[in-house]
Amino acid sequence: MAAPGRHIGHSVQRNGRFILYNLEQLLGHRGFGWTSALRQQAAEANKESTESVVIPRKKTWSREAVLEALASTVSRDPTAYPYQFQDDPYLSPRTSTEFKLFSLSQESGRSAAKYIVNNNPKLFTKDFAEPHIPCLMPETVSLRLEEVSEEALKERITLRKVTAAVDMYDQLLQAGTTVSMETTHSLLDLICLYSDRDPVQDGEPQTDDAEFGEELKKRKARVRRASDFLKFTWKENNNAERIFNLLPERDTRCYSALIRGMVKHGAYAKAFSMYTDMLNNRLTADVHIFNALISGAPDVRDKFNERWDLVAELLNQMNQQKVRPDLLTFNSVLKALRRCGFLAKTQALHTLNEMKALGIGNTAIRVLLPGVLQASLIFFSECVCVCVCVCAAPSLASYDHILAVFYKSASSAQNNTDLLQEVIAELEGRIFTCQDPDDVLFFSSAMRICLDSKDLELGYKIQSLVDVGENWRLLGDSFQQSIYYGRFFNLLCMMEHIDVVLKWYKQIIPSLYYPNPQGMRDLLQALDTDSRLDLLPSIWKDIKTLGHDNKPDLVEELLSLMAREKHSSEVQESFAACALDVKSVFDLRPSIEWSAASLSHITTLLLRANKTRQAWEMLQLFKSRNRVPSEGLLNNFLSVCHSDGDSQKAVQLVQLSAAFCLPTTWRLAKRALAEFELTEEQRAILSELETAGEPSD
Repeated sequence: MAAPGRHIGHSVQRNGRFILYNLEQLLGHRGFGWTSALRQQAAEANKESTESVVIPRKKTWSREAVLEALASTVSRDPTAYPYQFQDDPYLSPRTSTEFKLFSLSQESGRSAAKYIVNNNPKLFTKDFAEPHIPCLMPETVSLRLEEVSEEALKERITLRKVTAAVDMYDQLLQAGTTVSMETTHSLLDLICLYSDRDPVQDGEPQTDDAEFGEELKKRKARVRRASDFLKFTWKENNNAERIFNLLPERDTRCYSALIRGMVKHGAYAKAFSMYTDMLNNRLTADVHIFNALISGAPDVRDKFNERWDLVAELLNQMNQQKVRPDLLTFNSVLKALRRCGFLAKTQALHTLNEMKALGIGNTAIRVLLPGVLQASLIFFSECVCVCVCVCAAPSLASYDHILAVFYKSASSAQNNTDLLQEVIAELEGRIFTCQDPDDVLFFSSAMRICLDSKDLELGYKIQSLVDVGENWRLLGDSFQQSIYYGRFFNLLCMMEHIDVVLKWYKQIIPSLYYPNPQGMRDLLQALDTDSRLDLLPSIWKDIKTLGHDNKPDLVEELLSLMAREKHSSEVQESFAACALDVKSVFDLRPSIEWSAASLSHITTLLLRANKTRQAWEMLQLFKSRNRVPSEGLLNNFLSVCHSDGDSQKAVQLVQLSAAFCLPTTWRLAKRALAEFELTEEQRAILSELETAGEPSD
């Protein structure tokens, strides 16, 4: 591919010089000739053309370059289900519940297959793939080295066998073998990462030990704390602490492993105690230790000012120990500020100014420091870290923390929108990679601000940013993604025209988003606002497909919109068919309780479509379901009977009203006597009902 390009380049360069030379000679022989200026320009052009064009002899492509090129030629199919389900059309989810069930089932099956393959590698020795695909072959998960050696310890660490690695380490110590510091570091990292427990392997059944079960019961019996949401907590005097205490020499890396493990698993006070012990041993902390301690600072102090004082003290110690902060350091500070109450806004400005001084996204930081706030900025002198500038840019988590701080403390929603607009203008067109675990929270938080402020234009800008490159990967897992698209769809339903709403509805549902009942309720309100109630029957089909037909409140709202006012005969026919479909769904689910409003709405819709027989059947349901029809419904039914000339049905209607002991019975009987041609028997029945129900003066 490079050779033909090189030949073309040489050909263009050679032919260009040839044409320029002949043109100059031709014009030189003509009477008008060239001016000096033209000759100077031609000489400069000729000089530029003689410069060599450097074409690389070889272009290095990634392994996925061809697939990426092919993928760029097609766009996402909004009518297709997510790609992960396309291998098995039978398991294509239609609802959010099915999506969760099928995705977990698929992942469980994949993990079970992987567990069987990895634990029985002798049964899967043939390699049919050409070329060889390592990821399809069994992984080495069983221990091969049984002798007591450091290599065996490294093997157990690599395979994440926590208990086996600790046992091997103890055997090495008993044998008098010295373990290298590098291997000890890896062992401490492994133990602290998994809180001294063996991680669950793919496909292996997960079992909780008795100690964890008792600990879980204690958590439920007390007030919930932040550490209660952790899967595992730090056990007192675990193997990490025991091995640490056995070390003859402890360096910063050893302390770093324990401190980060303690913070990760909720032992915040113990982490600060370990840090104090490290300082007493005259050791210097690394940036990872400070990042962990800053993130855990709000959990060891109760008051807002005490929390920030502790963070400031850690920043001072970073300066004294000449530890250069990184992006995660400032993100940890900003995240801690979110839990510092009224101090958050002011100190966030100081942190942003410090990030700007260190060269972390100068342009972006100027965006986050509006003119009004920048004028009142006081330098954070006690926490200034005089370090070498680091060339980095804020991650999405940085912007998320800043928006959270200023959105809570700002006086009006307009200021918050202005700040977010500046942020989006700075981020526009950029492709992001995940640099912080909290990066996946930015888009949903930004869309929440747009929803609260009802800023549709800004919401569109955020969605455009999501569509750039593979930024959609930073929406998070399926739950976070549903939150983002739910807020975006809610914003569309409130602020956009219904035609545009329906366009987005078809584009993101169900390929990207399975709306919850509230989302469908927002869509119904949008249809009502723009007077497009004729689309309600098609929306009912989607409600059934999405599995929300078992939500009585949502179904009742749909029926109320259809029964609120009269429409054309064609629309009324479609409404009646939809009402009968709703009735069939309710009949198949005895657990769903009929409300009087739902029964009334369906009966009204059937009456307007001249389906008197089905409407009369609905009236019988009132009695069987212990529900009472309204006076307006009975009057409407009596009017339909009059238009049909059905006097017998009118008499039965009055008798049904009397069976419900309704106070309006005598008025219905009086009206029937006046408007219908009755037999003597029918007139006698109605006269008796009128006399029995008419109130006495």
